[in-house]
Amino acid sequence: MKSSNLGYPRIGENREWKKALEAYWSGKLAEEVFLQQIEQIRLGHLQKQKEKGIDLIPVGDFTLYDHMLDMAVMFGLVPKRYDYEGGEVSLQTYFAMARGSQAAVACEMTKWFNTNYHYIVPELGDRKPVLTKNLPLLAYREAKEKLGINGKPVIVGPYTFVKLSKGFAAGEQADILQQLVPLYATILQELSSEGVEWVQIDEPILVTSLSKEEMNTVAAIYKELHEAAPQLKLMLQTYFDSVEHYAEVIDLPVQGIGLDFVHGLEQNLQNLGIYGFPKDKTLGVGLVDGRNIWRSHLSNIGKLITTIQREVEEARLWLQPSSSLLHVPVTTSQENRLDPLVKNALAFADEKLDEIRLLQKGLDSREASVIEAVQQGQRALQRLAESSARHLEDVQSAVAEVTLEHFKRKSPFDQRSEKQKAVWNLPVLPTTTIGSFPQTAEVRQARQKWRSGEWTTEQYDTYIQEQTKRWIEIQDEIGLDVYVHGEFERTDMVEFFGEKLGGFVFTQNGWAQSYGSRCVKPPVIFGDVQFKSPMTVKESVFAQSLTPNPLKGMITGPVTILNWSFVRDDVSREQVAQQIALALRKEVEALEAAGIRMIQVDEPALREGLPLKKSEWGSYLDWAVNAFRLTTSSVQDTTQIHTHMCYCEFHDFIDSISNLDADVISIETSRSHGELVASFHHHAYNKEIGLGVYDIHSPRVPSVDELVNMIERGLQVLSPNQFWINPDCGLKTRGEEETIASLKNMVEATQLVRKQLAAVK
Repeated sequence: MKSSNLGYPRIGENREWKKALEAYWSGKLAEEVFLQQIEQIRLGHLQKQKEKGIDLIPVGDFTLYDHMLDMAVMFGLVPKRYDYEGGEVSLQTYFAMARGSQAAVACEMTKWFNTNYHYIVPELGDRKPVLTKNLPLLAYREAKEKLGINGKPVIVGPYTFVKLSKGFAAGEQADILQQLVPLYATILQELSSEGVEWVQIDEPILVTSLSKEEMNTVAAIYKELHEAAPQLKLMLQTYFDSVEHYAEVIDLPVQGIGLDFVHGLEQNLQNLGIYGFPKDKTLGVGLVDGRNIWRSHLSNIGKLITTIQREVEEARLWLQPSSSLLHVPVTTSQENRLDPLVKNALAFADEKLDEIRLLQKGLDSREASVIEAVQQGQRALQRLAESSARHLEDVQSAVAEVTLEHFKRKSPFDQRSEKQKAVWNLPVLPTTTIGSFPQTAEVRQARQKWRSGEWTTEQYDTYIQEQTKRWIEIQDEIGLDVYVHGEFERTDMVEFFGEKLGGFVFTQNGWAQSYGSRCVKPPVIFGDVQFKSPMTVKESVFAQSLTPNPLKGMITGPVTILNWSFVRDDVSREQVAQQIALALRKEVEALEAAGIRMIQVDEPALREGLPLKKSEWGSYLDWAVNAFRLTTSSVQDTTQIHTHMCYCEFHDFIDSISNLDADVISIETSRSHGELVASFHHHAYNKEIGLGVYDIHSPRVPSVDELVNMIERGLQVLSPNQFWINPDCGLKTRGEEETIASLKNMVEATQLVRKQLAAVK
């Protein structure tokens, strides 16, 4: 059996990639020096995989920002607003598409399937695709010439690429594919001429709910690609779930098929037993979880390999992760502060590749090193399973005692809304922000001084209060209607709560890419989740004491904490979500008791937890909605519950969003504002809502006219009495100057529209 990898983390063991990008963007690195640093990082990743003995090393999975953006620029699919005139796309244009510029808004960004990775959405309507340069070929040459690696080029497949793109009508898909597929054929022909043996074509779209007609289209695509490069071996790679049309997929004219036997284990294994596997194809067996950080149960995987070998002979098996390792941190080698109970049960990217090699050597090997490594992993997992942290009787009893009444507010929304309007007396189109304000280098340095012991807790608390007071005054000056305290005490919206709840641990260097250079260090939920003491009351009460204006208490919701953490895998995610919800319910009650009567419970990650198959949506949405309601439903009618959601195809599950029963919801929509507004023509929403009116992921400052236009578009489908005005997400990553300028323009635009509405009356 051969060992294979599907993709390696880009960020570097110490986030070297992120640091190089941000230094280039800030003007501290010249382009030539930046590209040299990036090359060193890229080659270092390949060299590490080579040294670990991986047989099939991916090349071309590395990127300067995002792999879908790379595909778009390779095909010259640059929207006209960037003034691109053809040929190779410049670095300036590439990053403008990703981040925006003062002259042009960025391309839309959304979640990569049901992960926490965001990709740049290609816009296909503006231009006819052309091949600007063969990026997979360049990646292959670099690896071979500089490291002697005969790599496996990785390409996003044509059907996945088009299905995840925008800017065209449904009826135009066939024409777009007709233009794109010959370009893919050219790429493959050039790779074949170069002597490439295998190409990994990623088609994760095949695990979603496709129709028979769509599968016919896929078959026609791969027939054309095979005929274009008949000597080239194509590994059609799927991941994140089981393939939807197994019999049709194994009949495609490709030489290998990669299946996920972690997240799609049951159905893929069942299909293998029913339909078998072609004797002329290689099976890529995704055995090691590419999305979570726990060691593999190698003995169970060994039994699975034995089962698979009944259908596929050993020589035609590749042992590999279930997906790209993009979604996990690089290595556990620097985790020196973790409790050994947890650390010894962890496996990041490098350790997962070691597991692949152990499996390749054979679990029945007589090599002492193999035997010891397997036994060591089994002992570590067993110790964690038996630990008291996973057997807290009070937490498990509380979950068992939850009834339907725990999910219900005291009164329906219509009655609550009238009471809240009487209490708050807000103007039409109330203005607010999503929660966080810019965290400057000084804020981060202050936190580091406190964590290192250089500052006392009293010094740090005083500093945080000074920042809070300053930004309350800035909100006064800007003229916002509903304030926030700014969250200067928080590193990350999930990490902050995980540090204060039982059942969580934190890594030193467990970073993973979220989007672009934005890296997150997800908490690790290793045990039962337990409320200890109030987590946000002190800061919220202090901020409210500084202003007569309403101020929102801010907490992160249970499903987002779940989806943005690495979660224990010995119990169901639903059960963990309920444990988190019960803990947060106590925090909501503490805020209310302290006089905070607007409470925002953010659920930006609700949608990304959706199963990839629509037939499974109902079950997930039921328990996810119930977790939110379990958190929020014990408050009084006059306490207004807000929530926030990110990059969410609102129309896909508007009923479930309404069922959250939040009084006000804000949606991150600025990059796709028009599409969301259009969806309201078909789907009514009866609660209050803020459609994000400008993009906080871009450094550009929106003009007043631009913001007026955004507000007016929203008013085409929403009543002024239900429409809130806000940025589309938190402002933590933005600079102070641009933040203040943008918010001033937002308030000015709102005041202009209010005058227009008053004039109509």
